[in-house]
Amino acid sequence: MCPLLPTRKPLLCYVTDRRSLAGAPALTTELQLQEIEQAAKAGVDWIQIRERDLSGRQLAKLTEQAILRAGDGSAVLVNDRVDVAIATGASGVHLGEHSLPPMEVRELISQRLAGRKFLLGASVHSLEGAVEAEQAEADYVIFGPVYSTPSKAGFGPPQGIQRLREVCQRLTIPVLAIGGITRENAGNVMAAGAAGIAAIRLFQDAGNLDHLVRELRKIS
Repeated sequence: MCPLLPTRKPLLCYVTDRRSLAGAPALTTELQLQEIEQAAKAGVDWIQIRERDLSGRQLAKLTEQAILRAGDGSAVLVNDRVDVAIATGASGVHLGEHSLPPMEVRELISQRLAGRKFLLGASVHSLEGAVEAEQAEADYVIFGPVYSTPSKAGFGPPQGIQRLREVCQRLTIPVLAIGGITRENAGNVMAAGAAGIAAIRLFQDAGNLDHLVRELRKIS
């Protein structure tokens, strides 16, 4: 089974966005599941289900299907919805900036899932936020946007490599970079100290995911 916190680098996290997939709306869920299956087979470590427009029931169904498609290839995390992550047997939950505080979620996890490994991650957009997340017992953080990207425009201007480096140097938990990550700049992100990369388009638009993952694995 895919370890929850892989030691290999870069740690790769595919963040889903079925609405950006090319195809008829009625087919996007199946297209998304196909993308998830391909990502898992290619060796992507984590798949974060981030489909904010879905109801709890719809999200749970998608997550259950994603877990089946991913098999032992990837750990499936649910964005924001702790209840859905627990109910579906997902490997963890990823908290957004306006989600429940990580400490409260950690307490809930310890009550509901005693003895079970369950990842708790958080999106952060500043050094202060990253430090707070670590102190609140998050297992990892996703920091960004590092570069300019439409999907993260609402979180302010790009943070840049230097701020990423500061966060990586300060924290002891893994830091994944997000926002405008490409094949060309992934090396700079890793050189700044990131443990891995989280992205939507990098994986979703790759064409050949096997080749992309092999390329990224060569980065040290």
